[in-house]
Amino acid sequence: MYTIPLKYFYRLHHVRPRFKGDIENVLIYIATEIAKLPQQEPAKFKESVNAAIRLFPGNMQKKIKTINNWRTEISSLFGFIQKDNSNLMPGRRAYELAENQDLIESFKVFLFNFQYPGGHIKPHETLKMVQVGINFKPAKYIIQLLQYAEKAEGRRIGISKPELTHCIFNDLRCTRDAQPVDITWGLIKKNRDINEKYDCTGDIIRYAGDILDYMEIANLLVTHDNKHYFLNTLETEAILKFVNSNEWFSGYDDMLGSEEPQLEKIVALQEEWYRYVNREIEDTDFQTDILALISADTQEYTELKKASFNLLREKIDSAETLATKDIGDIGESLVHGHECERIRIGGREDLIHLIKRIPTQFAVGYDIQSVELDAKKRYIEVKTTISSKPLHFNKVHLTPNEWNTADTMKDRYFVYRLMVSKLERKLFIIQDPVGQYKNDKIQMIPRDGADIIFDINTSGDYEELLSWVN
Repeated sequence: MYTIPLKYFYRLHHVRPRFKGDIENVLIYIATEIAKLPQQEPAKFKESVNAAIRLFPGNMQKKIKTINNWRTEISSLFGFIQKDNSNLMPGRRAYELAENQDLIESFKVFLFNFQYPGGHIKPHETLKMVQVGINFKPAKYIIQLLQYAEKAEGRRIGISKPELTHCIFNDLRCTRDAQPVDITWGLIKKNRDINEKYDCTGDIIRYAGDILDYMEIANLLVTHDNKHYFLNTLETEAILKFVNSNEWFSGYDDMLGSEEPQLEKIVALQEEWYRYVNREIEDTDFQTDILALISADTQEYTELKKASFNLLREKIDSAETLATKDIGDIGESLVHGHECERIRIGGREDLIHLIKRIPTQFAVGYDIQSVELDAKKRYIEVKTTISSKPLHFNKVHLTPNEWNTADTMKDRYFVYRLMVSKLERKLFIIQDPVGQYKNDKIQMIPRDGADIIFDINTSGDYEELLSWVN
């Protein structure tokens, strides 16, 4: 069994959320809730976050210690909470996820910032890494390794969690000494050639495994067997940003390798770390290209691009719409295509020209004006969320204008809740949300408009997202 030479062994670790198995649903819910909070003194802010965490399904009866752990894990690892002077406030990363509803983008940004050492673990643990001299950005190194391996072997190459753990993650030659990826690949290949075994115990490979899982959620890697992780060839643009970036939190640099205790300085760097994590990342746009997300390979991606332009040119008269990476525009384009197909299938192609997207600046309280088969108007507000895996998110926010418009339009007003993942496009349709609220069929929380919480069994219906690409 392969073991790292003792003089090079150092086990990296990070905060591991208790909600790891449901991390996408948890993060988008919590980011949305945190983003609504005002800046407050720490005790009140923590109390508000705890109250939101307790309302997440399954948490109502959990002990306060568990709720506190959720809050600190979310804050530590993902930087959703930031300190401003003596108060706490929502971090930029929480605002972004709440606004964009793009989990894939959120994980790309998280991995782009993530490094060892970092302020995502307790200061005394960070001190140990600093004293050893760790300076390592895992996502960048993994990408560079796979790029080299594919070029060297002339074929697709993946890496497993045990290989990442024992040949990279816990080996100071990589994490401290920046061992070139060709040497690391040579070791992995040699071990494969002789069928070398690794310790695959869950606790051993857990932390390196987390990074691979997060890279899959970020759509940077793909796996077909849950054992080997390959570069996603459709994410070339994002991958290049990782490889070409020299972004690095340098607060610990002057202490690296020092044996002198400097715990107080590391504690003082915590706030600086969270400012770094929540900085504005200029010229680095990680918004999701939805066509790359739902494509299986490069050829399919090319065909989808071509077909989408053709369809939009014919039916929407806006060839640029689906080319953008803006999540809201993409969701509206998908729903517009769905509505065109619904009317065509219903035998009323003469009405398709009446289905129109409404420019945001008109502020009419809905995104799409559509029609029924009898030519009555249908007013649609589209709410889109994008993730790597299917979500069970059952909450949307309507602005004051959208809620008031829904009240005016009554049963002519629809909320289309669109959830797009690699595996499926789910469309849940809620008709007359204000009427349903008045009849106790949905919950509504007034909050700068209305948060509506719905039950998929009683508040609406799933519909197949009709083919919008021929």
